[in-house]
Amino acid sequence: MRLNKLITATFLSALAIGSVGCEKVLNEAPYNAFTDESIFTTPERATLALNGVYDAAQTGGPSLAGRGYPFGAANVQQGDCRGEDMINVAAFYQITYQGTYNPTSANNVAFWDNTYNMINKANIAIDGFRRAGGSNIITPALATQFEAECRFLRALGHHEMVTHFARPFLDGNGSQLGIPYRDYPVAGSAALDRLKTEPRPTVAFDYQQIIADLNFAEANLPVTQTLGPLRATRGAAIALKMRVRMHMGQWDSVRFEGNKLIPASINPLTPSAATSLVGGYALTATPAGSFGLPGGNSITAENIFTVKNDPLDNGSVNGALASQYGSSDLAGRGLVSVSPIIWNNTRWLANDLRRTTLYRQGSTNNGTSVATGQAIMTTKYTDYVGRGDNNPIIRWAEVLLMQAEAEARLSVGTVSQRAVDLLNMVRNRASVAPATTQYTVSSFANDEEEIGAILLERRIELLAEGKRWADIHRTARDPIANLRPVGIPAKIPNGTTGMGQYGFGLAVNAAQPAIPYSDFRFIWPIPVGEVTQNPIIVQNPGY
Repeated sequence: MRLNKLITATFLSALAIGSVGCEKVLNEAPYNAFTDESIFTTPERATLALNGVYDAAQTGGPSLAGRGYPFGAANVQQGDCRGEDMINVAAFYQITYQGTYNPTSANNVAFWDNTYNMINKANIAIDGFRRAGGSNIITPALATQFEAECRFLRALGHHEMVTHFARPFLDGNGSQLGIPYRDYPVAGSAALDRLKTEPRPTVAFDYQQIIADLNFAEANLPVTQTLGPLRATRGAAIALKMRVRMHMGQWDSVRFEGNKLIPASINPLTPSAATSLVGGYALTATPAGSFGLPGGNSITAENIFTVKNDPLDNGSVNGALASQYGSSDLAGRGLVSVSPIIWNNTRWLANDLRRTTLYRQGSTNNGTSVATGQAIMTTKYTDYVGRGDNNPIIRWAEVLLMQAEAEARLSVGTVSQRAVDLLNMVRNRASVAPATTQYTVSSFANDEEEIGAILLERRIELLAEGKRWADIHRTARDPIANLRPVGIPAKIPNGTTGMGQYGFGLAVNAAQPAIPYSDFRFIWPIPVGEVTQNPIIVQNPGY
């Protein structure tokens, strides 16, 4: 984070949700701020400090705060629009879509600043919880739980950063330059001086620290929380570890973690009947089940962890998911549409329920003409008035697909029945006739085809949830060459809309050139403020 901004993190915004176990959701305005010397002097204030860290996950700091960094609407947009399956319709936002960032670009600077601001708040809180627990201001057990929740958020933030600002783990087994891993409070001149002595670590070091934080979280988080997926749980820590290990290509570990959650016996024809061994997570009966309630869209059995978004922090049209993704005829801004690249893909069944229940023809910000201003828009986010759609960070569907990929990758030379069953769990839920459309082992000639089908299913199932970039990033050095994308894939040109582009099997005009993996633009630059004020930090080559 920019050094001149670090000191501001000594203040924790306290969201008033009351004591632990209170039914009030994280939707109230910060009513006060306490210095780190006073905030941990009562149980109530310690609880408010934790709530402030969760609030920072929605809007981490002052840098473009209304856009929703690190885990508001802006986070989802960046994850989608760096990939090829969603079109950034608006010309003014082409910087993300075309990969033309520089060290001073507002959005990647805000991503960096606000994520580290959240991380620093977590570190200040951890230090305070340890002191409060040691002094019996709160019980040691509660202090440890609160620390575990902060370390979960710290791991989540660092992993998000390493996928945007560093090369993937599989490039040199983590030997490339990573991002600073902040595990101590930066509050005062001594801590600021310390930062200036710390060079960028390796990607491997970052992943080592992320795993350590998640191991601690798993060991010390409760199985369930009163606020459900709005608070970190043991299952959330395990699921995030699966994602992290997947990025490391450590498929034995992915399977090991997944086995903690997924029952050994599943029936793909009754996907909603499979319940997690930890936390009771399950698929909703329909694909739209997790996205049907404005303001509470992610508070379902399928959602393992979600970041609360509310109109108090992301109240403007610049910071709400429904505003960014919603059709303009539904009171959205129509800024992001589905790309024909994925919509026209014939491997996505034409009668898939996700096509009809989670997407619609709508108006973009280019106008209302069918020829120029219409496109396929998502309806995953529908709170156009209250702007309270949550950011679904981890869903049960993703866990099933991660485990499917692990099983397929470990079945070298053969097609895995377990992987097929797990893949069908997600795919069958969206099928009008699952018994006749589901995959079988004979659907695939080899394990590579099976893995390819799983990767495609991830694109379909997690479309418009900001997950595409992470998959492009982690597979950029995939050991299976046939599965390796060519850097950032070619795209539909920025701003191109019109319903004439959409049609099952219709050819697409991917005229926006691909960016090769070797190109410096594959990853973002370190913000100029960080490099200038902390000269030991090395800039990413090319910037």
